[in-house]
Amino acid sequence: MSNSVFTDHDSENQGPRRVKNIRATFQGATKRTVLGTITNQVRVQPFRAAKGNEQVGQPGENVIARQKTNCLPEDKQHFTIFVDEPSVHELKPAARVPISTLKDVATLKPAVALPSRVPLSSVFLETPDVSIECLESIEEAESPMVLDTSVEIEKKPRDREAIILSVPEYAEDIYAYLRTAELKNRPKPGYMKKQQDITSSMKSILIDWLVEVAEEYKLHRETLFLAVNYIDRFLSQMSVLRGKLQLVGAASMFLAAKYEEIYPPDVGEFAYITDDTYTKKQVLRMEHLILKVLSFDVAVPTVNWFCEDFLKRCDADDILKSLTFFLSELTLMDTDTYLKYIPSVIAASSLCLARFSLHMEPWPESLVRSFGYEVGHFVECLHDLHNTYKQAESSPQQAVMEKYKSLKHNEVSNYQKYPPPLNMPLFS
Repeated sequence: MSNSVFTDHDSENQGPRRVKNIRATFQGATKRTVLGTITNQVRVQPFRAAKGNEQVGQPGENVIARQKTNCLPEDKQHFTIFVDEPSVHELKPAARVPISTLKDVATLKPAVALPSRVPLSSVFLETPDVSIECLESIEEAESPMVLDTSVEIEKKPRDREAIILSVPEYAEDIYAYLRTAELKNRPKPGYMKKQQDITSSMKSILIDWLVEVAEEYKLHRETLFLAVNYIDRFLSQMSVLRGKLQLVGAASMFLAAKYEEIYPPDVGEFAYITDDTYTKKQVLRMEHLILKVLSFDVAVPTVNWFCEDFLKRCDADDILKSLTFFLSELTLMDTDTYLKYIPSVIAASSLCLARFSLHMEPWPESLVRSFGYEVGHFVECLHDLHNTYKQAESSPQQAVMEKYKSLKHNEVSNYQKYPPPLNMPLFS
């Protein structure tokens, strides 16, 4: 499979290589985010940007690579299940009641049928002496809802985050529930050690590609974070060959888009962005497998949700919001470092570091009362995030950096305007 096969032919002594962006040479071609050929260190873009660039009689590089990849040994499976020993803390599932024992259960009696209510209009049709004014007043009294015309309806559409988070009577209960829910459905922090054919750098390159896909299709940040959560949880339970890793990523993004977006891209789009390495049928079958492995548990609290909640409560400005979201997306690239932290801890660290970088009080007492976190609760994650922030400019994966250099995101990834702090204070 072209442009999506992970190979290890580069030696580790060569180090990461700088790859020129070849997209500029295809100004007239259709825009297309393609993963490209991937090694353990870098991502090489293919030498075409759209379909139809192959010469007649000469198969393209994706066809040749796909033929090579399909020649797998018959005994080598694409996916294998991790079998973990049951933990001592796991509870035994409740025993099911045999169907045979349910035969003696008494059946319910049928419900008593109530006489149908005669429509109000038909009654007055039989009594023509009733005035129209009386009919209108009675119909208005019978109406279960009366529109109050004295209240002006707000015609301006509200912000998406404001609609979700501005419910003061339920905000505390929602936050408490999601703090409990984030402890469930977590990927296993050390799952990459069990993967025999893929590495952490390969997964980072995959996420870097998904960031570009989300930007090209204008998907929400929540869709990206949900897709990464599905990938991590799937890889926690299944061993995947490198040739199928891109398929896992595309199907996870497709599933997250169907859950989060109002108008998600069609499945054909997700087959297209893989450079037609996979068909629509393969994407749908992979989606089915992911749902089975995740037990159809796709509604999970993400780092992005907690960031939105924290920023809404502290009444942050646009620059603080953009910098917080930028720092939170940087954590998606480093599987080994940040999977040991729960989403709310990463969100609190992102907000604290963003405030400190903008010369604000890092974590005032008001935030402690609002979120129940003191700096000591996330100081380890805070220092890890500070190191990631300083090294992001030299990282081989630059999709997040390029994304937040735009005016839309206030250019917060431009280190000339917003340099990362050199040192972090020692919080107790």
